[in-house]
Amino acid sequence: MPRVYLDHNATAPLGAAARTAMLAAMEVVGNPSSVHSEGRRAKGLIETARRQVAEALGAGEADIVFTSGATEAAGLALAGRGLASAAIEHDCVGAWSEGVLPVDAAGRVTVADPAATALQAANSETGILQDLPAGLALTDAVQAFGKVPFSFAWSGAQMALVSGHKLGGPKGVGALVLQRGLDVAAQIRGGGQEMGRRSGTENLIGIAGFGAAAEQAARDLADGTWERVAELRNILEKAIEAREKEIILVGKSTSRLPNTLCMIAPGWKGETQVMAMDLAGFAISAGSACSSGKVKSSRVLRAMGYGEQEAACAIRVSLGPSNTEDDVLRFAEAWCRAYEKHRARAA
Repeated sequence: MPRVYLDHNATAPLGAAARTAMLAAMEVVGNPSSVHSEGRRAKGLIETARRQVAEALGAGEADIVFTSGATEAAGLALAGRGLASAAIEHDCVGAWSEGVLPVDAAGRVTVADPAATALQAANSETGILQDLPAGLALTDAVQAFGKVPFSFAWSGAQMALVSGHKLGGPKGVGALVLQRGLDVAAQIRGGGQEMGRRSGTENLIGIAGFGAAAEQAARDLADGTWERVAELRNILEKAIEAREKEIILVGKSTSRLPNTLCMIAPGWKGETQVMAMDLAGFAISAGSACSSGKVKSSRVLRAMGYGEQEAACAIRVSLGPSNTEDDVLRFAEAWCRAYEKHRARAA
């Protein structure tokens, strides 16, 4: 049987639109900073991608600063600001902020001072969506962008982080989105590219792919693609719940990303589940891709009030548009069989 990829929140497969744009960009010779025809052609591809990302995000073209990814964008945005955040934030935000904000059992964060706060739009592990308060200093929109309607303009945030490889673009490219009139101090200095905010010759191929992926993501949202993905996620949950009554579906009663299932199987360590499913032909994770290689319980779940043992027994299944009903039913069957064998061995 062919392998089934169910780890889209870690990275989405490269989409056809992005691949086509990247192949075309490979044929462009010039440096985007050069003034000759070849350089202007390269610069034109970057500005086309900037427009595509801006339109998909509901932002102005001048508000988009291309970076090597959301992690670099977070450093560019947050260095020296000392914002408040919650323990559920991605490490790239948590590394620059104070994780002091309270998180309730539903995974929602209480924000006292939006202008001094960083708050994610959607959690990568649980899929739980936040209500973004007006005037928020920064939102990590990496997981929300392309999966749920999101507009930088109506979010009210001063800054946002986005990443190409979460929505069918290439790895190694992302962007910082800035409210008009707001500026940041360049952390990479030199040639003054990206309006002086991020020096270094631009990743032309990656940026072209990111732009095409963002444009395709907007089309997918409009045509109901992610509503169909949500239906598959719900089919998967029901199939597992019907057989395994003791599992915990994190955030099921809360607004979530349409593709994300976070599940706790008491007594069965998350990393062991990942290995068992890998051997069965399914790619899933035990949390954020940036932390799942470390054998420890999820701090996101601990922040929501789950105990150490429960948090250590969680997995994340994240679907994408390429998945089918057969994929999720096959996974449900394989996972339930493996869990039943685990319980028999532990008895």
